[in-house]
Amino acid sequence: MSSSARPSLEASYESLSLRYASLFAQVGAGALQRESERELPHEAVAWLDQAGFGALRVPRWAGGVGASVETTARLVVDLAEADSNVAHLYRSHFGFVEGLHFQPEAVREHWYARVLAGETVGNASTERTGNALGELNTRLSPDGDSWLLDGSKYYATGSIFSDHTRVTVSVEGVDPTIIQVFGVVPTAAQGVVLEDDWDGFGQTLTGTGTATFDAVHVGADAVLSRQAGGSEAVHEEAFFQLYLLAVLAGIARAARRDAVATIAGRTRTFNTGTGLPFREDPLIQQVVGRISSKAFAAEATVLQAARALDEGLDAATAAGADAEGYAGPVPYELSLAEIAVEQAQVIVPDLALGAAQQLFETVGASGTSISKGLDRHWRNAQTVATHNPVAFRARSIGDFHLNGTLPEGQHAVGEAPYSLAQGA
Repeated sequence: MSSSARPSLEASYESLSLRYASLFAQVGAGALQRESERELPHEAVAWLDQAGFGALRVPRWAGGVGASVETTARLVVDLAEADSNVAHLYRSHFGFVEGLHFQPEAVREHWYARVLAGETVGNASTERTGNALGELNTRLSPDGDSWLLDGSKYYATGSIFSDHTRVTVSVEGVDPTIIQVFGVVPTAAQGVVLEDDWDGFGQTLTGTGTATFDAVHVGADAVLSRQAGGSEAVHEEAFFQLYLLAVLAGIARAARRDAVATIAGRTRTFNTGTGLPFREDPLIQQVVGRISSKAFAAEATVLQAARALDEGLDAATAAGADAEGYAGPVPYELSLAEIAVEQAQVIVPDLALGAAQQLFETVGASGTSISKGLDRHWRNAQTVATHNPVAFRARSIGDFHLNGTLPEGQHAVGEAPYSLAQGA
């Protein structure tokens, strides 16, 4: 069965937006209070799970909506405008579903059914310290016909809200630079401990904390693998980054929204100003125009990159790159899609941060009141923007255009060889 058919009218952004707009507004209504009181959005996540939000990318042949990457990105922008924490915490789940496109048919059918039933999958990939670049200390060990999982991860975004988490692991005798291995375990399983200990100054409600696994049983059917640098890895990694950019575009829109709302209710002005109400002051109007333009440009850039991913995925499907046992090269269109996302990453963070910063040009000192929470847009945007350093992406793009070199990752975050040699 193939998932390459284009989405039907029911999967259009217009129809899905009508379906989710009121729910997104409901999520957004409590966003400021949740952030002020550091209240994890379990209720908001439950609403979205019940409404099938996490199943947007399940293909039609499996009984899903079959929304395109572009449509999904547009909806993520809408949700991030309402609450960037809630939008962000779904990133791991959507990334997992995205990778299923390249998995064997039995794996697809198994997990698509679970996602359609409302189940979600978090992420546990990154180790905070102690592992060399490209290697992992979190391990799967044979245990009869199944496996045991041991180790610890950090930045386990979304897992605390999810039914399962996908753990990137090492397996003795398997070279992680050739084959990447994952164990998918229930978050309620014995030996799994998830902590809400993320101490960043932004995106504080995403459940981005420590995940510990102590002799966790993993069934043979819950161990997934893929070729490092293969089509699945290239597409999924680009999708993961695109998702963050969609969150940033939503934050930029939230900055525009709050700038307009703040000005609409403002009657005081400055002794150094024109004396006009803020909404009529041409200088304030210009600032709002610049905020709006940044939000527009950020979203337009994200959607262009999303369209490139849709085209790359179509090309991969046409080339058979999603077929079980495929050992051919990554389709060039998929690599171009990765380049498109990297180019978006170089510019979208600046646009979102700029919009969040300029918001304060439309307010007085009262706008810094903690109760208003206007600073959360900048804090959240900066936190999202630091996930993947822009400098590395910009260098990669330059190398591609100058030398035709396609991007190549290190497959796992870790200590650089020089640091290990120096004992740093």
